[in-house]
Amino acid sequence: VRIEESGGGLVQAGGSLRLSCAVSGFTVDDYAIGWFRQAPGKEREAVVCFKKSHYSTGYADSVKGRSTISTDNAKNTAYLQMNNQKVEDTADYYCVGDFPTCTMEGYRGQGTQVTVSS
Repeated sequence: VRIEESGGGLVQAGGSLRLSCAVSGFTVDDYAIGWFRQAPGKEREAVVCFKKSHYSTGYADSVKGRSTISTDNAKNTAYLQMNNQKVEDTADYYCVGDFPTCTMEGYRGQGTQVTVSS
């Protein structure tokens, strides 16, 4: 199993980023797929968990309305579109795949860094 995140970088507050999560070894639509983030000095936060088989998506209140998760079955890739970025969104973002729900203890990538400047 391999999970590889990309799309992180530096963005100004109010801007947008799209994170990608390329998966091999399992089918994204058969698992719970989501994102966690960890900022320096802060606790790890579950950002979003998407369970296509259950038609279920859960967003953290901190990103609700600004972020959208989607999957491309043909590319076996998940995406996290993040709009109206805030400084407090600065963190390392990790894509996870697990069952029946999203955890950091399942499959995960190495992370991609997002920095939002004011």
